[in-house]
Amino acid sequence: MRDIFATIRLLAPTAVPVLIGGESGTGKELVAREIHRLSTRCNGPFVAINAAAFSDSLIESELFGHEKGAFTGAAQRHAGCFEQAHGGTLFLDEIGEMPMSAQAKLLRVLEDFRVRRLGGHQEIPVDVRVLVATSKAPQLFLREDIYYRLSVFQIALPALRERSEDIPELASTMLEAMNTKNSTRVTSIHPDVMALFCKYPWPGNVRELRNVIERASIVAGTGTILPIHLPSMGFVTPSPRKLSNPVASANSVTFQTGQRLEDIEAAYTELTLASVSQNRGKAAMMLGISLRTLHNRLALSARKLLS
Repeated sequence: MRDIFATIRLLAPTAVPVLIGGESGTGKELVAREIHRLSTRCNGPFVAINAAAFSDSLIESELFGHEKGAFTGAAQRHAGCFEQAHGGTLFLDEIGEMPMSAQAKLLRVLEDFRVRRLGGHQEIPVDVRVLVATSKAPQLFLREDIYYRLSVFQIALPALRERSEDIPELASTMLEAMNTKNSTRVTSIHPDVMALFCKYPWPGNVRELRNVIERASIVAGTGTILPIHLPSMGFVTPSPRKLSNPVASANSVTFQTGQRLEDIEAAYTELTLASVSQNRGKAAMMLGISLRTLHNRLALSARKLLS
């Protein structure tokens, strides 16, 4: 990551296009914004467009704009992203999803930085720095000519699982941000939780980490994020100790391999309720179920005890 930051500082003052690669959630747009922030264009606009969000018929209008009456529904003139980013930076995310026809027109704009709105006859000069990103192999999804035009410099962002040593610092920084955003007062993350974070593969990368921390901080509210505050899927693993019945300690449930699933579920539900002082609404949120489902589980457990 230090090498990536050094590359960002090197490229920011230049005008060359940059191709940013990496899995979804690794922070490609954050890199683009940082390049813009450190550039001489920092006082100009930063315009981001997700090429995967528009149909083939709309992507050209979004990029280059259109004149009134250019097509059905074009009730007024529309400035495209290139015009909107004049004097600043245009970030094209998921460019691998862009139709080949639009790629050909994009190449022409990148050569002379002049755009023509759909239905228009006049070419409009634009002063734009172009940054692009993709979560796919760019060589497979981009025209060869535009790939070489855009990939003068490439920045490849590693998946979070490949830099797990960064997770504690990332998590602490995110926790501070979530306290400010949601008015929570969580002070720390329990070492057991941090150990789970460092072992988890994070398929959603940094974005998933942020979402998990935000959810856990809201559930905890104050104090320390404990394993009980994490989503039930993916993080909490059973203890290898073999006990005949589920046994609840302060923050965990242990059970024997082969234990009936309904008994494990009942014990974990009771542990969750105890951790939130029997607040059923909060317990249901932590368990990821509806309040009605929680009531049904408790009623079933009560019937078993009475039978």
